[in-house]
Amino acid sequence: MFLPVIKSAQKEDISIQIQLDNHSESYICDCGDASGYTVKEYQNAHVIFISHTHIDHFVNFDQFLRHQIGSQKRVIICGPKNIHLHIQSKIKGYHWNLIENDAIHYEIREIIDSKTINYYKLSPPIWELIKLKTETHGIIYQNNRFNVRYAILDHKIPSIAYAFKEVDTIKINLTTTYKGGPWISSLKKAYEEHLPESLIMIDSKEYKASDLYHLLEIKKGNTLGIIMDHAAHSENHQKIKDTFSNFDTVYIECFYKTEDREFAKANFHSYAMESGKIMREASVKNAFPIHFSRKYTTEDLDQITKEFYSEFNQ
Repeated sequence: MFLPVIKSAQKEDISIQIQLDNHSESYICDCGDASGYTVKEYQNAHVIFISHTHIDHFVNFDQFLRHQIGSQKRVIICGPKNIHLHIQSKIKGYHWNLIENDAIHYEIREIIDSKTINYYKLSPPIWELIKLKTETHGIIYQNNRFNVRYAILDHKIPSIAYAFKEVDTIKINLTTTYKGGPWISSLKKAYEEHLPESLIMIDSKEYKASDLYHLLEIKKGNTLGIIMDHAAHSENHQKIKDTFSNFDTVYIECFYKTEDREFAKANFHSYAMESGKIMREASVKNAFPIHFSRKYTTEDLDQITKEFYSEFNQ
């Protein structure tokens, strides 16, 4: 299960740390000014997902760099078009004459469109960008626990919304008819690879895989969405519904109160009631408003929350 924690205080920017149960590494969504991180948490960040590089989402990257340099880790950074150049420019603002070549290794994944991702390597001390490859599968990150897809939203610049999906788990409900054995792995593989006609051998007898599917118990993986800055218009809303429909949990930007919707439109942001509405239309199970304008008081933020849930819970 995903365990997200907002690490930024009320008057700070936005940064979310995502952990998994029984998993030591963490995953970061945006690097805004956030005082909630410990040094150890900076060091344990394995992948950093950047929505866009406005200062309130990117300024704190330097703290991750500062606490990870010298770790000899491979750190993955994902983000919109030209993210590799933004990372390189930030890093080259410092002198690196005392650093070892293997102090850290960045792999940067640049999202070009809904399918295309460019991969780059960036390492000290020269910090020269080396293009590694281009892939066209639309998955920005995956490991044996989960994968991450994305939607490119309009914030007058591309703003990436990230969709985390745990892999489904498969268990076998054994009966007195069947004993355990290698056939269990074969049956799971047939199900995962959509091969219902595969033959499964149990005690020297062949069975069609689909005839044994009733023994499988499928537990759907947890889903988590992180939707940062975006204009509240129909094209963005359709992408949100297409990407995050029926998700377990989604955190979504609510930069403005509903009465300030004209500011939201002018600045390509969303606002409370509209964010709540699109979460309801996407049939999201649990939705949370995040990332509010710093101009608002505590009372204003209470109002945003009420407006958001008044739409979401209809």
